[in-house]
Amino acid sequence: MSSSGSKITEDEINHLISKLQELLPQLNRTRNGKVSASKVLKETCNYIKRLHSEVDGLSERLSQLLNSMGITSVDDILQL
Repeated sequence: MSSSGSKITEDEINHLISKLQELLPQLNRTRNGKVSASKVLKETCNYIKRLHSEVDGLSERLSQLLNSMGITSVDDILQL
C-alpha cells in the first residue's frame, strides 16, 4: 500500500474495491464477480447506512427492554 503523501496506484484502488466487494453480501453473490467500482462504492455507502439504522433500532429496542426490567444504569446490569 502507498505511504501517506504518495499517490495510490490503479492496482491498489482495484484491490481495495475488490476487498470492499467481498464484504458486501449483495455483491458477493454475483455470478461473474465483475461489478463496476462505482457500484461497489454506492453499495458500500448504502450498506453502511443500513447498518447504522439497524444499530440505532437495536439500541432503542435494548433501551426499552432494559427500562421495562427496571434497569436504568450500567451498575444495574453489572449486579445481575
